[in-house]
Amino acid sequence: MSATKEQIIALLQDIALPQGGTLGSADLLRAVMVKDGAVQFVIEAPSPEAARALEAVSKEAEARVAALAGVSKVSVALTAHGPAPTRAAPKGDAPSLKIGRHATETKGPQSVPGVDRILAIGSGKGGVGKSTVSANLAVALARQGRRVGLLDADFYGPSQTRMMGVSKKPASPDGKTIIPLTAHGVTVMSIGLMVDPDQAVVWRGPMLMGALQQMLGQVEWGELDVLLIDMPPGTGDVQLTLCQKYNLTGAVIVSTPQDVALMDARRALEMFQRLKCPVLGLIENMSTHICPQCGYEDHIFGHGGVAAEAEKHGLPYLGALPLNVDVRLAADSGTPIAASDGPLSEPYQAVARGLIDNGFA
Repeated sequence: MSATKEQIIALLQDIALPQGGTLGSADLLRAVMVKDGAVQFVIEAPSPEAARALEAVSKEAEARVAALAGVSKVSVALTAHGPAPTRAAPKGDAPSLKIGRHATETKGPQSVPGVDRILAIGSGKGGVGKSTVSANLAVALARQGRRVGLLDADFYGPSQTRMMGVSKKPASPDGKTIIPLTAHGVTVMSIGLMVDPDQAVVWRGPMLMGALQQMLGQVEWGELDVLLIDMPPGTGDVQLTLCQKYNLTGAVIVSTPQDVALMDARRALEMFQRLKCPVLGLIENMSTHICPQCGYEDHIFGHGGVAAEAEKHGLPYLGALPLNVDVRLAADSGTPIAASDGPLSEPYQAVARGLIDNGFA
């Protein structure tokens, strides 16, 4: 008989930590999954330094689980909730940098220095999991050897700070250049890092466009194979500015198979086509749910609608992604499920491989 998730958690709770306490008392255990004898889980430290001190803890946890009857494979991911700094912070207070100024005029579509490809991850409506897909896809691409950036351009509802586990305010050595953060092998920037997390962003269109210009033009992205842009839902100012002012490789549209979501996805598709931005394909999110207790597969939002829509428009169908509570828990903890190994990570890895094979990433 194979081990259960509850057995794994109970087994690891009393492992002692070098700084005192236990794995259970410090609440460092995340995303425990068991399937067909394969066990995977995440040990999430509060900082990169703390993670390095937990190597022995990780090995002990792996050994304990491997010794259980019915366990054939163990995968442990040791991660840090906060990112390592990309460069030394300037001494003293960093010069202030105002985000949300009005846009400046530019001549024709422009590129982002050092960035080979720019992919806009869009959706026709909110609530379809676009940001979760963006975070996991960025991590999946990074794990496959790509140099990846992730820009959270959902200015009214930034969520990548939480999903990617970044919170430190970016440095600005000269009041103009913005030094992004890194997490899970991905270079990350979000308006959520520049404003009070409890403060609403109340901006008109020109300020949104100016903020987007700053995020693309003033951030030191470095040399990237691909920059993913987590777009706001809908068809508004940010989409218009991005498509008209920047050289995009193309857009990826995320939708659930639900009819209402597909109606809005069609509008997003039509908008990108009207703005002459290539649509690289469609992703069906929340495609299926498998009950962890009984294994029953349920298509809560329907099934196959996005694949049919892609075929109707002659576009690539990039894949189906599951609806699963562990995907949500992993995102809430700041460690996307794609950072681990196992059945829930594989669909994101498959979409990433498809984008790489087609030359999009």
